[in-house]
Amino acid sequence: MKHLLAPLLILAASPAAAHLPEGEYGSFLAGVTHPLFGLDHVLAMIAVGLWAAQIGGRALWTVPSAFVLAMIVGFLAAIIGLPLPMVEPMILASIMALGLVVALALRPAPGLAMVLVAVFALFHGHAHGGELGQAQALQFGAGFAIATALLHAAGLVIAFTAARETRHASAVPLRLMGGATALAGAYIAFI
Repeated sequence: MKHLLAPLLILAASPAAAHLPEGEYGSFLAGVTHPLFGLDHVLAMIAVGLWAAQIGGRALWTVPSAFVLAMIVGFLAAIIGLPLPMVEPMILASIMALGLVVALALRPAPGLAMVLVAVFALFHGHAHGGELGQAQALQFGAGFAIATALLHAAGLVIAFTAARETRHASAVPLRLMGGATALAGAYIAFI
């Protein structure tokens, strides 16, 4: 049961804390802390790691890498002023969808999983870039990319810990975490 503590701690994060007052963006530290203190970011990023662990093999690194790279593309698109419709709804949809694929322990080909997470990542990155304004993009972007990769790694560690205790990557605790993630995404979307 100790491996169920992580999702409870994640749910204690405050979504409002991720959004800094205008003018405080641009630093590396602001970029690192931004994804760490928003429940929407934390849930989606950890779910990517959980799902990558469930799929296994090369998905362990390709799925999280696809997310980070596509997130950077979305970030750059926002910085140069390219619009992307429905950013916030897609971020919320990503939490629910990623939680659901973990809950169902879906194991598609790694390439398909990469495409799915990359689509969602474009919206996450665009949201970061859209909030940045005139601040220094390179420092902020590097910070949030590193924090995102660390959250993916946290998801992998949680999954491996659950798998070690239950001897299987799609074990019930991991699937319950996915279900809780999907429900939390629905809660955030409709509150």
